[in-house]
Amino acid sequence: MGQKVHPFVQRVGFTKNWHSRWFAKPKDYPRFIEEDYKIRKFIKKQFKQAAISKIIIERLTEQLKVRILSGRPGIIIGRHGADIERLRQDLNSMVKREVSIDIEEVKRPALDAQLVAENVALQLERRIAYRRAMKRAIEQTMSSGAKGIKISSSGRLGGAEMSREETFKQGKIPLSTLRADIDYGFAEALTTYGLIGVKSWIYKGDILGKPTFQEESGKEAEREKVQRAEGRFK
Repeated sequence: MGQKVHPFVQRVGFTKNWHSRWFAKPKDYPRFIEEDYKIRKFIKKQFKQAAISKIIIERLTEQLKVRILSGRPGIIIGRHGADIERLRQDLNSMVKREVSIDIEEVKRPALDAQLVAENVALQLERRIAYRRAMKRAIEQTMSSGAKGIKISSSGRLGGAEMSREETFKQGKIPLSTLRADIDYGFAEALTTYGLIGVKSWIYKGDILGKPTFQEESGKEAEREKVQRAEGRFK
């Protein structure tokens, strides 16, 4: 069998940062991991149509910060902020502490591997031919400026009796190059014939110089400074 490494995990600490950013004592570690899993599962279930790419969780002394990267932030915010306020109350009761929610818009969804995989899975659930859905996603991603993309679907494709895997790719995908900025996404399509798994890899170019996670931390510090000035944080 092939020995494969997750593209994101392979680059953590080098060009990628963790999605759960906190430290804990050994006795609290399992509880925090379970809480993070429940938070992500709850948000994904509540806002299926919001095109959520990532959910980044940070833990402070008395506060839990949830950062949601979405292709359709308006669905999460709701009319006059009603939905996001309801979400904040639900998370408060779930984790028994104050929760702060920050929503960011994904400017180019076609370059986000998770959103691409979910888009293909959604089309498969609507009974669109898998070849057409995958090729259309590849065209949109390449026209948005990606250097390479690979999409793989596995399951009872087209209602076949035996499951199989189909892969389409365009450009280059240097999975073993650590400086390569490769985004990975996975989604499942629940069809009448069973589950179909969709994986996507998007190569956006090489990261040279300062790693991405250091740039992200700088942007977060700058964003928090602005929010404090506006009075959003005490």
